[in-house]
Amino acid sequence: VLSGMRATGKLHLGHYFGAIKNWVDLQDRYQCYYFSADWHALTSDYADPSSVATWSVEAVADWLAAGIDPERSVIFIQSLVPEHAELQLLLSMLTPLGWLERVPTYKEQIREVKNKDLATYGFLGYPVLQTADILTYRGDFVPVGEDQASHLELSREITRRFNSFYGEVFPEPKALFTPTPRVPGVDGRKMSKSYDNAINLSDPPETIRQKCSGMFTDPKRLRRNDPGHPETCNLFQFHRLVSPQETQDRVETECRLAQIGCVDDKKLLAEQLIEFLAPIREKREEILAHRDTLMDILYEGSRRARERAVETMELVRAAVSLDYRRQV
Repeated sequence: VLSGMRATGKLHLGHYFGAIKNWVDLQDRYQCYYFSADWHALTSDYADPSSVATWSVEAVADWLAAGIDPERSVIFIQSLVPEHAELQLLLSMLTPLGWLERVPTYKEQIREVKNKDLATYGFLGYPVLQTADILTYRGDFVPVGEDQASHLELSREITRRFNSFYGEVFPEPKALFTPTPRVPGVDGRKMSKSYDNAINLSDPPETIRQKCSGMFTDPKRLRRNDPGHPETCNLFQFHRLVSPQETQDRVETECRLAQIGCVDDKKLLAEQLIEFLAPIREKREEILAHRDTLMDILYEGSRRARERAVETMELVRAAVSLDYRRQV
């Protein structure tokens, strides 16, 4: 199993429930490679890369705090395994330009992102680097939600094209469907750094209380005495993620009967979030207080990743007739 995460800022609850929690569970069943994708971050943040290394390291601190185990998983930094770039270059030689231009995410980002120039070779070629990330480890599975399966299909097409030219070097990566609940932001939209609506894994209690106090709530509940609609209320979506079942049941009943108001529910939810995140935040602080140990984990993980990557590139160079040892 191979999965990575772009190093573009603090990790939030959307990252936790959308990926990290599943990564922790997958460690029991698969050989897992998890990496901080600093080169991918540069495809959009190339103009100011000053924070990329910091975000990369701190993201891994969050992973470890949430339960990723360096004894069971290979944890590494993308740019510390240069074979990714070599394989990307070779894959770019055979990837049709039209395939990349049709990627929905590419067209959407070009259209929607106004504060960055994304009309670059690197951003267009993002899926090729993504494919190289997977194939460098001859990955069998990539964990995705069902709504993300189309993102993996281009990698599968590139893999098939490579194998058709040079032989069956790579397994065709398959989607490993994992539960990925929708995590709303404080404003009701999908939680995202770009929307500035996230609750971060590292947020202290007062920050969480402040964010909860401004949360979007039930749009149909205009007065305190109006019955609520938990199924459409942003607050209740968070309760489903972090609150004990007993608390969920009580809030749902009291909301429908107008026995709890939105202000009191926000205060309750804030305390539930604080309690849920406390172990992760405390463990994260402990890990970052011993940064040398954290860097040792990353260097060792990157060394282990390179062992696999070097084996792969020996196979690839032989397949594309660039193994010069055979010329001697």
